[in-house]
Amino acid sequence: MSNHTERPGRKLGLFAAIALIMGNMIGSGVFLLPASLAPYGWNAVLGWIITIAGTLVLAWVFAALTRALPAARDPTGFVTEAFGELPAFLVAWLYLVSIWSAVASISMAGVSYLSSLLPAIGATAFLPALCAMVLVWTMTLVNLRGVRTAGNFQMLTLALKLLPLLGVIVLAALVLGDGSGEIRPFEPSEVNSGQLSSAAALTLFALLGFECASVAAGQVENPTVNVPRATLWGTALTGLIYLLVCSAVALMLPEAVASASPAPLATFVETYWNSGTGQVVSVFAIISCVGAVNGWVLMQGELPRSMAERGILPAWFAATDARGAPVRALLLSSAVATFFLVFTASRSMQGIYEFLLLLSTSATLWLYLLCALAAWRMKVVRGFALIGAAYALWTLWGAGVEATGWSLVLAGAGVPLYLWTRRSRVPAAG
Repeated sequence: MSNHTERPGRKLGLFAAIALIMGNMIGSGVFLLPASLAPYGWNAVLGWIITIAGTLVLAWVFAALTRALPAARDPTGFVTEAFGELPAFLVAWLYLVSIWSAVASISMAGVSYLSSLLPAIGATAFLPALCAMVLVWTMTLVNLRGVRTAGNFQMLTLALKLLPLLGVIVLAALVLGDGSGEIRPFEPSEVNSGQLSSAAALTLFALLGFECASVAAGQVENPTVNVPRATLWGTALTGLIYLLVCSAVALMLPEAVASASPAPLATFVETYWNSGTGQVVSVFAIISCVGAVNGWVLMQGELPRSMAERGILPAWFAATDARGAPVRALLLSSAVATFFLVFTASRSMQGIYEFLLLLSTSATLWLYLLCALAAWRMKVVRGFALIGAAYALWTLWGAGVEATGWSLVLAGAGVPLYLWTRRSRVPAAG
């Protein structure tokens, strides 16, 4: 093990950074969320539009902060510059919690799709959670081989996962064009603020990850240029794909069918094409989830290392091996994600997914809120920063009391670790 050092040739280029963002964002959400969103009808579609717009605003704020404060390096540094070390620790710790729950929830989503091919998995108690744990640790082994290996794996899985999504978009266009399918009629009376906010909280989970290049800026080549470009391009492309794909499933399938399906995209293809193709979509969905878990596992190693290098986590987390992999941070983080799966194993697959989804969303929103407020305080794109902060607060309310409450409890749980880290620092020579 060694402390962090620069290793030329081992960082992510622009396309790999875009793949990291899109690969982390396009995970379980586009393949599984239509089941959760089906009861919301047109509120879900409007929720997507609001979420995509809000996410693009926040992405612009992150990109602007990266350009304006290159020495800060990442979101933790932005908050440190604006508000000091303790707020930076709390928001980084909460974001780390969100990554752990994201790893667990996306793993469970992959298992949900696997259960559509192997029904025995869903019929056996605790077996879904066990299969999700196997996926988490397999992707941990990939990341232990270094950031380049994880980045190459990310680009491969992104290329594969885009194929069925583009196929669904083309299928929906053909079905609507020949009149064999129709969109659910829009009823203005269906739209209400409560359902719209709840739908937006669910859809935001699917767009979590636009900040990944910023968080992993230390592993990106020429970060001042490539991080903002990757952030904006990755967010915009992913948002467009999500809007088209998820709206087609939500509005063209009967609500009862979509909400009861463990694999709604596969159900959509089977409904409008033939029964054999649904299984093919399920295979691609599993690949998508595997790729997303890989990307988030990379993040759950990089963030603790970055925090340790800043002195807000013990230096123990900053150690790397000969490949530059933060072995200790990766292993400990995967162990925590495994605990999350054990903790929720008694729930149904959909129940595990939705609880972890909302927990991850609410925990991440604190990072978005503090970074938006940091941009306001540092006089960086203040108009966008104000809109981004308002959007983050609104979505926190939509995430619900349980998930937001748990995120605050988990934030408090990190304070003793921060205080212990401060006491253990070696005083600077003066």
